[in-house]
Amino acid sequence: MLHTIKSYLKFLWNSKNEHAVHSPFVFHLLTKCFYDRKPKPEYLILKKYRKSLLENKNFIEVTDFGAGSKIFKSNNRQISKIASTAGISPKRAELLFRVTNYFQPKNVLEIGTSLGLATAALALGNPKAKVITLEGCPNTANVAQNQFTEFDCLNVNSIVTEFENYLQDIQRRLNTEAQNFDLIYFDGNHSKKATLEYFELLLPTINNDSVWIFDDIHWSEEMEEAWGIIQNHPKVKVTIDTFQWGFVFFRYEQEKEHFVIRV
Repeated sequence: MLHTIKSYLKFLWNSKNEHAVHSPFVFHLLTKCFYDRKPKPEYLILKKYRKSLLENKNFIEVTDFGAGSKIFKSNNRQISKIASTAGISPKRAELLFRVTNYFQPKNVLEIGTSLGLATAALALGNPKAKVITLEGCPNTANVAQNQFTEFDCLNVNSIVTEFENYLQDIQRRLNTEAQNFDLIYFDGNHSKKATLEYFELLLPTINNDSVWIFDDIHWSEEMEEAWGIIQNHPKVKVTIDTFQWGFVFFRYEQEKEHFVIRV
């Protein structure tokens, strides 16, 4: 908790808004997407999706392959509690929808489905996109799949797998076929080692317009170290730190720049 407070105070001190941004690409992203306050009909779907989970009092046994939970002490967890404490917040779900709607990615990868709150935002952002979402826990994935069916998220392909195994398979397939992801949302394992492994395994899938979003970049000192390594990678051109998320862009034509932005 102390680490989070210190990190947030540092973020507030360093963060800017669109008025301090001189990059046309980032300025347009902030003004047309991040700071877009207009209501969207999809927000109502996201709200109903969340409400159905918050009303679900069933318990499931969760298999946790990641860095663990700061909230739950047991793996026997109530679905409503997972949705209220461990899932993406309503505000960030709406932002994720706007980002997907803004960039219109054709191929989307999500690492860490959980109950699918973020997945629904990705799917609704571009209904024509192919959204692949990975979840290590079969019971959690089953709840999410039921939600996708109920809320007509028909462009979602839910895969139960250990993340590293799936990403290594992508590496092997790259030798025989092209594989590109236009948007990747990393929300599956909040450890430095895993984050950097996933980063390296997926680098061969990037294109000039790829958008990568890393969740909880200030989760711990190790995650901040991982974020710093990612920022300094030679293929990374633009990053945006919104405290909760780290956005990464690989635009070859851009000068290398890092932004700390209040959202």
